[in-house]
Amino acid sequence: MIVIAICVIIHESGHYAAAVWRGVQVHEFAFGMGPGIILKRASNGTLWSWRMLPIGGYVRMEGEEEEPRPGDEPDRTRSFNIKRPWERFVIIAGGAFMNLLLAWLLTVFLLSAHEVANPEPVVGNLIPGRAAVAMGAMPGDRVLSINGRPISKWAEIRNTLQIIGTDEVEIVVRRGDNDITLMGTVPEDEELGVRLWGVEPSRITYPIHKAALMGMKYCWDLSVMQLNGLKDMIIGKIKPDIAGPVGIAVMAGNAARDGFWTFVMFMAIINLCVGIMNLLPLPALDGGRLFFLLYEIISGRKFPEKWENRIHQAGLVMLFVLIAFVTWQDILRIIKR
Repeated sequence: MIVIAICVIIHESGHYAAAVWRGVQVHEFAFGMGPGIILKRASNGTLWSWRMLPIGGYVRMEGEEEEPRPGDEPDRTRSFNIKRPWERFVIIAGGAFMNLLLAWLLTVFLLSAHEVANPEPVVGNLIPGRAAVAMGAMPGDRVLSINGRPISKWAEIRNTLQIIGTDEVEIVVRRGDNDITLMGTVPEDEELGVRLWGVEPSRITYPIHKAALMGMKYCWDLSVMQLNGLKDMIIGKIKPDIAGPVGIAVMAGNAARDGFWTFVMFMAIINLCVGIMNLLPLPALDGGRLFFLLYEIISGRKFPEKWENRIHQAGLVMLFVLIAFVTWQDILRIIKR
């Protein structure tokens, strides 16, 4: 519940801030759907509401509805519809932007305040009984090559061991100012079927300026991974695995039990997912509205409003059906466990 609330409120805050910046009248800032539980009218006329069903939220702006609701004081000069296309684009994109921004900030916080696995090929802990101990590896060794193949990233150590085609291994490491050759046998693990040298990566914290850059790289890489995963689900390459509000709540609880930093990482990933998904050009999502705004910006004329509304309404129905189906699947998974 807390995770969903944070994601939704951050998202809608992006719409709200952009609307206020561009002089659009905001009638309501709502978390959830359905009947209102907590309703508070601010001095600027905006109704702040907490609604019964904790699914989604919205920022209701002047010009988005034909008829005003009770308590609204419409100001047609501050309507969303009369703003220039780029201004409407900024307002619609503001929600996803805030989710992506929060994901990046949380990642920067994690990288700068907590030890994380070093992507560089530097040895951390040695696993007792594995080949690395017998070969004389030591914490702090930087792996330079395996059987003559250069190593520049931690992930390349395991990958290279699988493709060399032999158990006889020669690993060159840098220890202090000296390059040392370690020789030995790295057989395949009987259970896993892969060669394991028996080392863990070193752990580091980044200075804030490096954490900022690394945070952008991590968020970009994860976004690409998410989009590739979505593509693979659509084409049937992998089995669909989507979590709804109930599933997210369960995962959030598990992350919280695993510790503060796991929860921070989970929050970053969830906000990244929300930001990316909302930018997809699908009806009823922000990305769908941005698609029509791009059409208007490029062509110089609006897409017929009647048809755009019908497309979004159909998309909204399908979205609610998807949410209901995914929520039911989440409940079934909980029952089976």
